[in-house]
Amino acid sequence: MRAILGILSLLLMPVLAQAAEPVDMLLVLAADVSRSVTEPKFRLQREGAAAAITHPDVVKAITSGPNRRIAICFVEWATAGQQSVIVDWTAISGAGDARGFGDRLIETPRSFAGSTSISGAIDFSVNQLERAPFSADRRVIDISGDGNNNSGRSVQDARDGALEKGITINALVILTPIGESFRPEHTNPPGGLEKYFRDNVIGGPGSFTVVAEGHEAFGRSLTKKLIQEIAGLPGPSLAAAP
Repeated sequence: MRAILGILSLLLMPVLAQAAEPVDMLLVLAADVSRSVTEPKFRLQREGAAAAITHPDVVKAITSGPNRRIAICFVEWATAGQQSVIVDWTAISGAGDARGFGDRLIETPRSFAGSTSISGAIDFSVNQLERAPFSADRRVIDISGDGNNNSGRSVQDARDGALEKGITINALVILTPIGESFRPEHTNPPGGLEKYFRDNVIGGPGSFTVVAEGHEAFGRSLTKKLIQEIAGLPGPSLAAAP
């Protein structure tokens, strides 16, 4: 029996070694697919995310760290209990890896269309970070959304739980003109949606928001955000050009 266990240990060693390989950053991209994200907006969001991940400046930022790579997991979320991994943990170390990730992102069908549980998205993203097959000192959740939390537990409680684990939360805030919103109180809360995200969602060292003036600007906004995020550059909230 000991001999068998010894052989199994030797066989498993390469797998275990691979699971522990370091990357410069573990990043969960958590995208809102609630009912306010119509099908045209959803396509803009997915295609924009794929374009951002494969952008040469983003790839350059990814390969500029000590390990010259990061690991990304892309999830979608809607109401409480509706979260799904769209592209699982993938190490990105160059343009080829980025293209493969983007291709899988484009090809995968939409997951949900429900209410908006930012708290559920944070909790789910924390779980993905804790099961990641790579190791990194920096662990970041990147929440994108176009409305406030209206499902599940308190978003502040979810945020605070993530911060206690040493996780940073950043946000891409997608603005909706009041005239285009079915529920203005959801997409345009008092003080504005960016203020809501700054006060209730983001947190951790160097945390920040980027504003997208509609889903048409999603890809450009995410590109700018990823460059700052991956480089670990702290700074004020950024507004992307429409």
